[in-house]
Amino acid sequence: MRRIWSITLTGALLATVAACGGRQDSAATDAGGDVTCEVGQATRVGIATGNATGVYFALGNAYAEQVNASGGNVQATASETGASVQNIQQLVAGTYDVAFSLADTAADAVGGTGSFTGKQPVAALARIHTNYTQVIVRKAAGITDVAGMKGKRVSTGSPKSGTEVIAQRVLTAAGLNPESDVSAQKLDLTKTVDGMKEGTIDALFFSGGLPTPGITDLLTTAKDQVEFLDITPLLPELQKTNQVYQEGVIPAATYRTPADVKTIVVPNVLLVREDLDPDVACVLTKTLFDRKTQLEQANAAAKEISLDTARATDPVPVHRGATKALDDLGAPQ
Repeated sequence: MRRIWSITLTGALLATVAACGGRQDSAATDAGGDVTCEVGQATRVGIATGNATGVYFALGNAYAEQVNASGGNVQATASETGASVQNIQQLVAGTYDVAFSLADTAADAVGGTGSFTGKQPVAALARIHTNYTQVIVRKAAGITDVAGMKGKRVSTGSPKSGTEVIAQRVLTAAGLNPESDVSAQKLDLTKTVDGMKEGTIDALFFSGGLPTPGITDLLTTAKDQVEFLDITPLLPELQKTNQVYQEGVIPAATYRTPADVKTIVVPNVLLVREDLDPDVACVLTKTLFDRKTQLEQANAAAKEISLDTARATDPVPVHRGATKALDDLGAPQ
């Protein structure tokens, strides 16, 4: 059931609701016409985030709070999910109305490739922060590169997550079969961190913004037992799959590591269904930028949210309601 609905407080509707024994729900979809960025009816929005100790979850909850605090008719609720792939599937199914996603997974969705068997009807509100592929190994496991993960217990992230997509592609780029060459532990970040501390997992992949709370926990409590792995030698092979992958750096100050850590990065996008009411999309987009300071207080990754890069979501189209908001906000074309 879609979690976005409008309630018109008229006597006729109240009578109908009473007769049905509860509140009537109706999906808010694009009926055409001009975008006013005014939502006249009470509208509730569900936001799909990610693992509880990840940046999606922190920012998603903060975003919902700021939507609710804006004083308009749009109210939001954020939920923990398995992240990108699952988010898009449930967005299209109508379970949620807004979804955080990695740009590579979103590109797969609109192209009907990768985890998707057909083109998905999604659009973007904006490009947001960058995700860093954080690969950490237990020193005792003796892993010095990704190829050295063969035969090891490796957490590849939650099933149907963007982390799982990237982890499998990185392993493949290193010449490994993700299904048979490693003992894949398909766990969320909380369970993964626990496993690393306990020694039941040898290595982990996690794609997240900086800092990722769960990674901070691991490096604080098991600092001498774990270390980051530089995966950038595999970048040229990864770029054969998608040019969105780029080299980036996790600054030493992020997790108090001895030095900066080179890694592979990919941007994130905030997605909606392509037929979402454009006025709702406009309000959501304006809130994202108008309340950016408050989002930064929830997690520093929000500092990367910028009007300068907001439209850089290709091949995912920007929703027409978001386009109106970005035009009004002065975002570069």
